[in-house]
Amino acid sequence: MRTLIKNGTVITASDTFAADVWIEGGRVVALTHPAGRDRAGVAVEREIDATGKYVIPGGIDVHTHLDMPFGGTTSIDDFESGTVAAAHGGTTAVVDFAIQRKGGTLTEALDAWHAKAEGKATIDYGFHIAATDLSPARLEEMAKVVKEGVTSFKLFMAYPGSLMLDDEGIFRTMLRAGELGALISMHAEVGLAMAPIIERALAEGKTAPIYHALTRPEVAEASATERTIALAELAGVPAYIVHLTCERALARVREARDRGLPIHAETCPQYLFLTEDALRGKPPGEGDGEFDGAKYVCSPPLRPGYHHEHLWRGLRNHDLEVVATDHCPFRQQGQKEMGRGNFAKIPNGMPSIETRLYLLWEAVREGRISMNRFVEITSTAPAKLFGLYPRKGNVSVGADADLVIWDPNRTYDLSQKNMHSRADYSPYEGRTVSGAPTHVFSRGELIVENDRFLGKKGRGHFLRRATFGL
Repeated sequence: MRTLIKNGTVITASDTFAADVWIEGGRVVALTHPAGRDRAGVAVEREIDATGKYVIPGGIDVHTHLDMPFGGTTSIDDFESGTVAAAHGGTTAVVDFAIQRKGGTLTEALDAWHAKAEGKATIDYGFHIAATDLSPARLEEMAKVVKEGVTSFKLFMAYPGSLMLDDEGIFRTMLRAGELGALISMHAEVGLAMAPIIERALAEGKTAPIYHALTRPEVAEASATERTIALAELAGVPAYIVHLTCERALARVREARDRGLPIHAETCPQYLFLTEDALRGKPPGEGDGEFDGAKYVCSPPLRPGYHHEHLWRGLRNHDLEVVATDHCPFRQQGQKEMGRGNFAKIPNGMPSIETRLYLLWEAVREGRISMNRFVEITSTAPAKLFGLYPRKGNVSVGADADLVIWDPNRTYDLSQKNMHSRADYSPYEGRTVSGAPTHVFSRGELIVENDRFLGKKGRGHFLRRATFGL
């Protein structure tokens, strides 16, 4: 269907300009001045007037966990519900994590996640491999999955006994990734040191959700971030730090980037808008009391509020390049409850795939970031870092028509009743924002219109990504 979005203001990572956007065959085919006659007489089947609104590239969330086994349960959103929620929030592509089981192959992990996504995803999707067992044979196998368009590997310094790799394994994997042009992403927390801290807290009867944060201190993240950078520098390869939360870890990234090292980092909305106080729950007699804090258990944990300004400064200064979500939702009832009486058994993660753009637009309204930076950290930068640009992440001729018409004056309540995740709560309950999508296009197909989902289950395409090229 040939579509014309007229009279809108296009916002990209670098430019702001008035333009009519022409869509055909799933791609942007022309950008014309609203007052011009460049395509006068061209027939269109759909015409949308975007007067007073912005046209932006669809969001790209490069850190999601859909249908993921964890801690004796599975994240509650599968590739259908999770991508429907993403689309409602203006995100048109996700990159999820295929988890290698201990003793399993990388191909098995990839095949398992293809089976989860095919026939369910409503928007386009790609995969990282979360590698947990990298023998020499698996290091060789990395070449096979890179050829299939899976060009990034996540490694863990946390979760000893399940996901964690030692420094030698990490370093060998970095060397191999460098040979293949793949990007290493790192969960940076010192897992071996945190384990006895957690054991001691439980032995002392400190079982409430707040102790999840207090046993995973800032120094554990900062130290692991420094180790990641040192190993990447030794290997001569780029590295990407996921879900950075705190000032000391950011300082390590900033110092590395100032020295010219190819170190990249993301943060997440929960670390910009929530604090560890949420983990303290409610006063006795209110709701679920202190266990209400289980809703906010994620790893790394929420931090004290003074870290917020450091992270915003990092985003403005380009030391932080991406805001992804780490969307890993569990229900409070029946899943988070597994950790009642033992914070270490609370499934780690929160729903956030739908609220990312809403929250970050608040930062635009408050003057923390510009509109162009908003587009860059939510779409363009992740597309460039993870091999999707220029096909994704921009409003330009020839790019996929993954577009969002954004109304800066439309108010929206981030209540659970308005969310489309299967989670039974919203971390931002009671928060009303100004700025919301009215239309969301995926490859030229209108999939959301004024909160009404028009897409189809299974219409999402697998994204074969290019190797790291920055």
